[in-house]
Amino acid sequence: MPFQKVHAEKLSQSVVRQIELLILRGILRPGERLPAERELSDRLGVSRPSLRDAFGDLQQRGLLVSRPGAGVYVADVLGSAFSPALIDLFAAHDEAVFDYISFRRDLEALAAERAARLGTATDLKVISALFEKMEAAHQKRDPTDEAQLDAEFHMAIIEASHNVVMLHMMRSMFDLLRRGVFYNRQLMFKNRMTRDNLLDQHRAIHDAIQSRDSSAARAAVSAHLDYVEQSLTEQLRQAQHEEIARQRFEHEQTR
Repeated sequence: MPFQKVHAEKLSQSVVRQIELLILRGILRPGERLPAERELSDRLGVSRPSLRDAFGDLQQRGLLVSRPGAGVYVADVLGSAFSPALIDLFAAHDEAVFDYISFRRDLEALAAERAARLGTATDLKVISALFEKMEAAHQKRDPTDEAQLDAEFHMAIIEASHNVVMLHMMRSMFDLLRRGVFYNRQLMFKNRMTRDNLLDQHRAIHDAIQSRDSSAARAAVSAHLDYVEQSLTEQLRQAQHEEIARQRFEHEQTR
């Protein structure tokens, strides 16, 4: 008979499994500090030695890191998604920019479709709250907050798709975007007309997901990223034209 004796699980292993799932599901994020040992042991209802055993296991496997005098943090597990050499290569070639947008269009269209179908009522509240913040930030002259909320809005949709592989892959991609590896997001938001268009596109995505219209959500994301691609193409062309004009001007000055 395929039965085995049941063994009581150590408390520390229960803690390990709970923290593992919080990291896997993207609830605990890379770089996030865990509560102090005393507070966390009280919350979990385990002794501090059991908590230390759990921390030791998770640190050995590279999921947590201890910083002397600062506490215990979720490890930067996204750092291994791309090597530094590959990141430098991305940054050096425009081809990577358009491949990145194509990748986002495929994955995020799927995520929006899934969010419309599978997102919980709370997921949809989070997406709606972020869009409302985007609308408020849109009134400011400085586009910094709106550009940041743009990334958070898209990540909330990916989280609402409830696919942990997609979640961690796209978090790593957005981390590179925030660092300016692919293009300068804030530059795109500086043009008022572009900002207005982008807000309208985010509204279309938001409304489709709130209506649980999966086909419309997919189409709205695709249309949004088509526009981003077109805007970047125009920016690159304009920069090229400016460089040519500068060379002509310098040449005329020397004649």
